[in-house]
Amino acid sequence: MRTARALVVDDDPDILAVLQMRLESMGLDVSLAGSHHEAVRLLAARGFDVALFDLRMEPVNGLKLMEDAHAQHPRMPVLIMTAHGTIDNAVEAVRQGAFDYLTKPFVPEELRGKVGRALSERRWARDRTLLRAVGETLGSSGTMDRILDTIAQATVEATEAERAAVFLLEGGRLVPMASAGLGGGSLDELAEAARAVIDKKMPAMVSGQEGRMMLGAPLFVGGGAAGALMVETPIEPTAEDLELLALFSSQAAVALKNARELERLRSGALAALGRMAAQVAHELRNPLGGLKLFAEYLEHRLDQAADPEGADVARKINREIDHMTELVREITQFGRPSALRRGLTTLNGLLESCLVLAQARVKDAGIMVVQELDPSLPPVSLDHREMRKVFLNLLVNAFEAMQGGGTLTLRSRLAEPGWVEVSVEDTGPGMSEETRARMFDLFFTTKETGTGLGMPIARSVVEQHGGRLEVRSQVGRGTQIRALLPVEAP
Repeated sequence: MRTARALVVDDDPDILAVLQMRLESMGLDVSLAGSHHEAVRLLAARGFDVALFDLRMEPVNGLKLMEDAHAQHPRMPVLIMTAHGTIDNAVEAVRQGAFDYLTKPFVPEELRGKVGRALSERRWARDRTLLRAVGETLGSSGTMDRILDTIAQATVEATEAERAAVFLLEGGRLVPMASAGLGGGSLDELAEAARAVIDKKMPAMVSGQEGRMMLGAPLFVGGGAAGALMVETPIEPTAEDLELLALFSSQAAVALKNARELERLRSGALAALGRMAAQVAHELRNPLGGLKLFAEYLEHRLDQAADPEGADVARKINREIDHMTELVREITQFGRPSALRRGLTTLNGLLESCLVLAQARVKDAGIMVVQELDPSLPPVSLDHREMRKVFLNLLVNAFEAMQGGGTLTLRSRLAEPGWVEVSVEDTGPGMSEETRARMFDLFFTTKETGTGLGMPIARSVVEQHGGRLEVRSQVGRGTQIRALLPVEAP
């Protein structure tokens, strides 16, 4: 168990000396600062379990320092030190977020009691956060993306790190699947640290650039390492922090194992449903062909009889038959996917042609299109015809999600050696958690005229190519769908 850390800030050197002596006698590791600037530097360099700030410091008082400290360490208890004549100000400080206040000159029993309670509250707050975070992770359900996002967010809250990320091994590659926290830069350095943690097969600390520290713990699923849970922090971690991460990663691995098992069962059920639907569709194909001929014959006869109203009804019947025929075709394709006919394809050219077709299919609703296509992409081995259906479906869905206007961004890039990434992002209304969880279910649709087969087929085609389809969406913040594809056939 590490020694609790205390930060004392006062512009009076004598006060600092007295408090250092008394707090160290309580077994605390004490750091001293004589100014706001020095205190902020210490807060950025390491974590503290309790802080004591003088109320009346110049030019920046203790209340402003408390605000700055809580911006970096929200759960750190702060004791405000004040003279007897300013008790009202101390009470106001408590209202603004201070844990308690201390009066000068210090009474040893009061100092020991209030600092002790602050440390106890700190431990209880961390334990409560950890238990809640573990509970949220183990109780999470829905898509794999949602569960991994929950793991990353809960890890940040439980460890108080600046950033957390979940990496999974996919075909020997280490892929970042979710991240949370303040950091928004590249995950490359964390990925390297994650690889080192997986190779060690045990929790470890790794030094990064500019003095940053990375802590990681492998995620063991089914007897082997499935990935790693990583956190990044600018402050010096402790052995206790590493133990906490290891505990949380073991619980996260349980959630990941459960999610994979549910996904496997769900995929098996959907495959069985697809096969059954394909059989039903096969039986419907011939009757629909007959109905099509009868509807066309009826429309022709009514036109000749100068019955425009009847002919219009016949045309409507014809259109509905066409819709049912298309549905049957899609069901058959999902139940019995055709063999891929791969060929070297210029991915950007395929995307541009799909974009033109998608724009022609939807009404112009003031949607701005942004293309960020990497010209350095190598030719990709894929089935041009099948992937054309996938990209066209994703683009049409994005356009239709923004009937009130918005921005569609189409991107392509080299994700890493041997892999390309295509993403379609819209600024539409986003999806609820229920919609995200069911969007790959057969026949599930939120459209009035949809078949509910577009996304299941898209995922099936991408997976046939050895890739994967990832969805990120939030209500009110739009949707992003990413297709990761190998450059060469696996």
